[in-house]
Amino acid sequence: MKCVSLRAWQSHGARLLLEVSSGFHCPPPRWGSLCSLLASGWARRGGDGDTRQGKVSDLQEEGKNAINSPMSPALADVHPEDTQLEENEERTMIDPTSKEDPKFKELVKVLLDWINDVLVEERIIVKQLEEDLYDGQVLQKLLEKLAGCKLNVAEVTQSEIGQKQKLQTVLEAVHDLLRPRGWALRWSVDSIHGKNLVAILHLLVSLAMHFRAPIRLPEHVTVQVVVVRKREGLLHSSHISEELTTTTEMMMGRFERDAFDTLFDHAPDKLSVVKKSLITFVNKHLNKLNLEVTELETQFADGVYLVLLMGLLEDYFVPLHHFYLTPESFDQKVHNVSFAFELMLDGGLKKPKARPEDVVNLDLKSTLRVLYNLFTKYKNVE
Repeated sequence: MKCVSLRAWQSHGARLLLEVSSGFHCPPPRWGSLCSLLASGWARRGGDGDTRQGKVSDLQEEGKNAINSPMSPALADVHPEDTQLEENEERTMIDPTSKEDPKFKELVKVLLDWINDVLVEERIIVKQLEEDLYDGQVLQKLLEKLAGCKLNVAEVTQSEIGQKQKLQTVLEAVHDLLRPRGWALRWSVDSIHGKNLVAILHLLVSLAMHFRAPIRLPEHVTVQVVVVRKREGLLHSSHISEELTTTTEMMMGRFERDAFDTLFDHAPDKLSVVKKSLITFVNKHLNKLNLEVTELETQFADGVYLVLLMGLLEDYFVPLHHFYLTPESFDQKVHNVSFAFELMLDGGLKKPKARPEDVVNLDLKSTLRVLYNLFTKYKNVE
């Protein structure tokens, strides 16, 4: 008795192909077609010759329809286990086209680099988020490093039950940190252990923002997610949009808008006037040291001019050993900007709304906010 078997392998990306043992090869169906095929029980042993021939014909027609259906998502990320759903069980996957979006790729890369930087002393190298974080081992080390704590969990767990228990402990510790800040918790033990990349990204973005990671996440990253659910024995799929990042300020919880938000959003034509006024202000003082600014977003990014400017405005000399006069690394630049912020606080200014990392990352709006605060207080200083 011949049967229809389901095989999965990778060749330039994961794909599924239904192969009939009799030698007939059908075209690779897409997800919607595969759902109907599996749910209706065609891919199983049994039946007489005529029935089997009918199934093959139906299979051919189903394959043609799937290939010609532009609305069905491609099977680039479908694995055999994704088709084994219990009644009312739901599974999600990122649409392959979203994974090719430059912003999405940048988000994944930035988070990967950040994790590896944090865990460099642990000699842990993360290459793929969903494969390396699902069992809780790396997440445990990451949280312990960021929060400066030690979690009471087993170091190595091989069983699924042990992995989920570790994940439960790690995520409870994460929730204790994030709940008071009002973060929406858009992940669970099952979603992380199930290698749900959307849930993993939500978790990492929240951790990066909470611990003020020295990175700049791409803003307004949205992906299309395919949701598959089994109802009454049939698999149904739908698409939803999932927002992974908004703006840095929104994610940091600073919802109050200011004049610069309005300027950037509604009057970008007046931005050059503001920049020119601030350049005139800073050069009035930096010229005393034979220094001149022409580009606000780049020349203040290493923090040197900010430190020197504060010394000029407050009329004191800043000892050179307190900052890096020729910073080379990102951390040295962040140190300089942070030190300048401390000098501003000492001078009676409010704590800057911007983060030092934002200024170092050439965020123009953040740099303008810092300089405008200085202009407001020191505009009459000669």
